[in-house]
Amino acid sequence: MPFIPAPRLVVIDEDPQVAEVIGHVARSSGFDVVAFDEVAGALKEMSLRPPHIVLVGVGSPDHGVLDAIRDIGRCAPLCDVVLMTAHATIGGAVDAVKRGAADYLVKPLDLARVTEILADLTVEHARRRAFTALEDDLIRHVCFHGMIGHSPAMRNLFSLIRRMGPHFSTALISGEAGVGKKLVARALHATSKRRKTPLVTLDCSATIQPLFEAERFGDVHVFASGAGRSPEELPGELPAGALLLEEIGELSPAMQTRLLRVLEREETTRAGAADRQSAGVRIIASTNRVLAREVQAGRFRNDLYFRLQVVELIVPPLRERREDLALLARAFVHEFASELEKTIRGVTPDAEHVLASYEWPGNVRELKNVIGRACLLTTREWIDVPDLTVGSESAVRSPGGPVRPMQEVEREQVTRALQETRGNKKEAARRLGISRRAFYRRLEKYGLHPAPAARDAEIDEPAA
Repeated sequence: MPFIPAPRLVVIDEDPQVAEVIGHVARSSGFDVVAFDEVAGALKEMSLRPPHIVLVGVGSPDHGVLDAIRDIGRCAPLCDVVLMTAHATIGGAVDAVKRGAADYLVKPLDLARVTEILADLTVEHARRRAFTALEDDLIRHVCFHGMIGHSPAMRNLFSLIRRMGPHFSTALISGEAGVGKKLVARALHATSKRRKTPLVTLDCSATIQPLFEAERFGDVHVFASGAGRSPEELPGELPAGALLLEEIGELSPAMQTRLLRVLEREETTRAGAADRQSAGVRIIASTNRVLAREVQAGRFRNDLYFRLQVVELIVPPLRERREDLALLARAFVHEFASELEKTIRGVTPDAEHVLASYEWPGNVRELKNVIGRACLLTTREWIDVPDLTVGSESAVRSPGGPVRPMQEVEREQVTRALQETRGNKKEAARRLGISRRAFYRRLEKYGLHPAPAARDAEIDEPAA
């Protein structure tokens, strides 16, 4: 069997008896325990061998509480910090978790409570490690030609691409801006029989009228590089690849007519010549408009629409595939961490909660930009809430409703959780899917307090 090292515990307290008592309890539970009487000495050890858990006494002679938590977090960002204090108050609990502590212990120590906290944090640490490894493995299995998705909508899209890729001559890709239509086009081309030929992209919202009017549609290279070559320099045959016409809905009526003629005749005219050659190119068109509505409004040719829409691939917006959000965020973290040569392991649960609360009007492109900026600015190994800049006004949109500030929605959720659990903070945090530390931060942030009876009940728990 492989060797599994014992979980490592660092105890920092100026009272040697505290370290002795904790060491006895922790070693009997399978921990490797190291004790220090000051933070500075512990930091040197932690930089060499990062611990799983650190228990630090409030009022260390060389560090204050905030400095201790900050320095430990910088030295061992994946460990959990537990404060030990002689003052048991709800305010103290809120203050401790607000500073970044996972929990706190009251002196004189309750050994049963010490054992409980160590067990809980060990399980949580193992869960995080296992989930991270599972998530990485899942990303590899749900990646399809650069696209990531395990939601039903994306699985159906991947299946459709596989089935039509080898056979299509024209295809239409529809979806909002930022959903990844170009990736779908590349996947479609990569699954075709002509995947070894180039896929050339042409933006129809740009000024392409001179190219159509010069009847250079057959010269894919001219489309890609722009007009500027003489007719004598143009190749007489169309490369047997694929042409992606981005934002086809932006074409003027005259250009729509010219495109339809090429599609119907499946041939092209060499500029300055009368002979016609077979058009071997496959056409992929994409649009962020609903072309059926454009046809009804008279802005898009009905015959061209039906010529393109032999099979239409509709790419779902991110708000309709929220199951993919965490995987996408993690994949983007890996991508940017590698690009920036930084050690960034993932996104914290609190940050995931923020990402999940947002409507993402800019779709996957907006998510990638948010994660990229966070990776660029963060000094931590895990992307956290302060690293995120989500939306121009940090707002979320309720389905079918007006835009509401994110803080308003979050305060509402916390208040409802407290009401439903009659002030039981541990249960409220569990229902919201966040840690107690994160829940305490929200209580402090929004000035929320449970009923006095509930607070008193919590004080009487072993943790208080």
